[in-house]
Amino acid sequence: MSASAKKNYRPETRLVQSGTLRSPFGETSEALFLTQGYVYDTAAQAEARFKGDDPGYQYSRFANPTVDMFERRMAAFEGAEAARATATGMAAVTLSLVGQLKAGDHVVAAKAMFGSCRYVVEDYLPRFGVASTLVDGCNLDAWREAVRPNTKTFFLETPTNPALEVIDIAAVAEIAHDAGATLIVDNVFATPLFQSPLALGADCVVYSATKHIDGQGRCLGGVILGSQKFIMDKIHVLIRQTGPSMSPFNAWVLLKGLETLAVRVRRQTDSAATLAVAIAGHPKISRLIYPGRPDHPQAAIVQKQMRGGSTLVAFEIKGGKRGAFRFQDALRLIRISNNLGDAKSLVTHPATTTHQRLTPAQRAELGISDGLVRVSVGLEHPDDIVDDVLAALEAV
Repeated sequence: MSASAKKNYRPETRLVQSGTLRSPFGETSEALFLTQGYVYDTAAQAEARFKGDDPGYQYSRFANPTVDMFERRMAAFEGAEAARATATGMAAVTLSLVGQLKAGDHVVAAKAMFGSCRYVVEDYLPRFGVASTLVDGCNLDAWREAVRPNTKTFFLETPTNPALEVIDIAAVAEIAHDAGATLIVDNVFATPLFQSPLALGADCVVYSATKHIDGQGRCLGGVILGSQKFIMDKIHVLIRQTGPSMSPFNAWVLLKGLETLAVRVRRQTDSAATLAVAIAGHPKISRLIYPGRPDHPQAAIVQKQMRGGSTLVAFEIKGGKRGAFRFQDALRLIRISNNLGDAKSLVTHPATTTHQRLTPAQRAELGISDGLVRVSVGLEHPDDIVDDVLAALEAV
């Protein structure tokens, strides 16, 4: 067993060393295996592979050495028994749900979530006879009251997109398990560095690897993590037969991203906290939300289940949409984008982008006003980020 296979290393070490498979050439960097299929020494070996009696590779739609390294490293980082990579984060979310559900089942999900996640729960699943109920994720009684005899899984993201609410994972997991249901947690905003949903009782964790895991705006990817049984029973066959596969090249890029994730996310989080302090109480801002501040609405839960704040800061600019647009257009360093977790600082106006398909009433219920913006803090010098935001606020 190699040193990197031991389980007692700290996260930063696992991010660099875990899961590495070396070819006979003994390469230092992970090898990129751009291959569709694999050859067999004998017909009997081919038969054994397809029966599952031989552990080798068959076809890169569902197993590839480079993708395998990414899955192993993510599992080690998360503290999960197994992982499966997907082409995108939304593929990971969709598979984590569809893999558990059939017609006649019921899902309970927190209302505050990414627009595409809400579409899957609220619009897509019901097409196939799966009912859904959306609840205030911070209201534990709402989760309990939403349970039906046919409830099979709960879904939530925390911190939420974009208002950065923090939901009590352990408490929701207990409610789900008491009802005989599972809990899926989208942990994108916290990353495994600052939050461990599986240790808090979740059955499955999903990520858009496009965000902090890549962290440099290069490629798409997603990953689903859980127990070996959960992955094999609910996810593996679905990926094998339907093909929402991650490309080996993207897996290689993401492996390189994981090596620097801890350094990047800690620096971005420190800079985000610096920005939050700098704009707190600003006369052009009516509301500031940052996990880790004592004035965060769920500060006690943040303290209990998170090991750090966030790379994101949300704040409401006075003047509604007009004020938010003037602010965005006045920025010179921070660029307008709907992405996050990037090395470059980015700003998003959720009401007209990621959550535009919701009705005004639905957005208001989630605290997404026309003046709300979400800043994803990058790796620029924190003083330059603060200067850019303060100068843009003067234009409002």
